[in-house]
Amino acid sequence: MGARYYDLNTYFRQRFGVRVHKLTVDAGLTCPNRDGRLGRNGCIYCNARGSGTGAFARGLSITRQLEESKQAVAKRFKAKKFMAYFQSFSNTYAPIDHLRRLYDEALAVEDVIGLSIGTRPDCVDEPVLALLQAYARERLIWIEYGLQSAHDPTLALIRRGHHAAAFEQAVYATAGRGIQICAHIILGLPGETAAHMRATADYLARLPLDGVKVHLLYVIAGTPMETLYRTGRYRCLAQDEYAELVCDVLERLPASMVIQRLTGDPHREELLAPQWALQKTGTLDLIKRKLEQRDTRQGIRAPAQLAR
Repeated sequence: MGARYYDLNTYFRQRFGVRVHKLTVDAGLTCPNRDGRLGRNGCIYCNARGSGTGAFARGLSITRQLEESKQAVAKRFKAKKFMAYFQSFSNTYAPIDHLRRLYDEALAVEDVIGLSIGTRPDCVDEPVLALLQAYARERLIWIEYGLQSAHDPTLALIRRGHHAAAFEQAVYATAGRGIQICAHIILGLPGETAAHMRATADYLARLPLDGVKVHLLYVIAGTPMETLYRTGRYRCLAQDEYAELVCDVLERLPASMVIQRLTGDPHREELLAPQWALQKTGTLDLIKRKLEQRDTRQGIRAPAQLAR
């Protein structure tokens, strides 16, 4: 039957004909949920480190980060081309001239064919989108918006600081500019049932998105989630349960959407639970087996008019 979902490696090979790998960049930026504009403590699952590597704090330039990562990745994965992935915190949350310098530096590195920029939907405006649109005329540009859930009560509970409407507005403001749009969602958020998570997938299916990242909610030390977990007010998803939910989500996403990720990569030294979150390969294998057992695939339940 072939592949049951449209993964990122397939997308890159179709577009460039070679192995392309994303290289994480830490630009030393922050987030309105941490610098005081919205809050100081971030979302309830995020610690002060966020998803950063700490490279910026160690004094490593964008160029050096990319050059060092290139060597390791080229050797391990035989990658020929690279995407600079601005991952840590909100990478459109800075003055436009500063962003331009960061992006220009990354694109000047040999064999970097584009940018992938992680950010919040409330951290984009017309100058930022115009800048990315200009890059997109010659380079591959992805913007990755963190939604996490389509349900406003959940967003309030996890202290996102925005409603789902802000995500939708950002998506429509970005669409039609040649910029590829990816949404991030988290499965297993406090208070959410399987029906909530399936509804989030249905919501994404109706928007002009090009890709989706699916994350597991895991408990990191030093976050409010740690308190919820230790006091018994939060139960982590079991591995089998998570795999079933991922299949439910995939069924609802149009087959043309690139599935950039199906689980996260917690830092081992910070992870409290679930410990199976460290078993990335095992989790991906389990998802594939369940897709086969269910004889299902991405897009089978997507709205017909959007099964692009």
